[in-house]
Amino acid sequence: MSDPYPKLTVVVPVRNEETHIARTLEFLLNQDYPREKVEILVGIAASKDRTLEVVDKIARCDDRVRPFFNPLGLSSSARTLGARMATGEIVIYVDGHVWIDNDQIFLNTVRLLKERQVSILSRPQFLDTPENSLFQSAVSLARKSAVGHGLDSTIYTAEESYVDPTSSGATYRKEVFDRVGYFDTDFDACEDVEFNYRCSRAGFKSYLSMKVAVYYYPRASLKDLYKQMIRYGTGRFRLVRKHRETLSLGTLVPVLFVTALLALGLLGIFSWAAACLFAAAVLLYAVVIGGASVAIAVKHGWRYLPLLPVILFAIHSGLGIGFLGGAFQTIRTHSRNGQPAR
Repeated sequence: MSDPYPKLTVVVPVRNEETHIARTLEFLLNQDYPREKVEILVGIAASKDRTLEVVDKIARCDDRVRPFFNPLGLSSSARTLGARMATGEIVIYVDGHVWIDNDQIFLNTVRLLKERQVSILSRPQFLDTPENSLFQSAVSLARKSAVGHGLDSTIYTAEESYVDPTSSGATYRKEVFDRVGYFDTDFDACEDVEFNYRCSRAGFKSYLSMKVAVYYYPRASLKDLYKQMIRYGTGRFRLVRKHRETLSLGTLVPVLFVTALLALGLLGIFSWAAACLFAAAVLLYAVVIGGASVAIAVKHGWRYLPLLPVILFAIHSGLGIGFLGGAFQTIRTHSRNGQPAR
């Protein structure tokens, strides 16, 4: 008879997570699962705060927590190192800034993998924590709206179903790494999407369930949100560059939006027709985003309305600029090396 409590490895990549990491580890350590069947590997990148001290203090009190140094400083490298170090049969990835609302996630993970006969579990990535500020709640509403995330993404899907793991895979049997390999450490963002895409191509099935959901803290300021979206945009470019078939309408829309505004804005300095087109494009965008913001506010509260258009613009422009920035960086690198960009 198979072990009803297989050993689990939880990998937590962190950098500058002093604010949230103690709470995250507390949630994980309080899960209803045999303690000897759990190890929590915390991959710590060089941080400017007390992340290392906080994790070390917890590790001294509970031997299930094992910190390790992440020399590259990237989530992709921490994920890869964690998977290589894992002694568990199942590897679960959790970020350092999450809220967990129940103590059954580990038990649900084991049950779902067995019942659904899959090697990967997907989970929603809702941004609704009970500690959200007004701005963070507005970010959450914007991100899960039809105009705030990828059209083919399942990260804001609450219905239980079999899904393609590409956008939301987060838990893996060890056999997955044996067949697919590990995370690409050239990626600073979208490393999970790229890895999950390879899992999908390898034929692995995934099951998505709220029973294994964790809730992420949204960025707390417009500046931090914008920086995050730029990173995501650059990650999307690297994904498309490595797997050109992943290029989709959802990826292209922010890029075309930013490109059109920049081109028409510059041409508008010299051409009245271009200036008119620029004004028309801005007006059309304002109408679409304004309408989407009103629709969200009607359903969730008018207090969000002043924030939503700005947040949606940050999402769209950040993704577009990040994608274009990744493209220009690649062209510049290949030009310096005397190689054609591919």
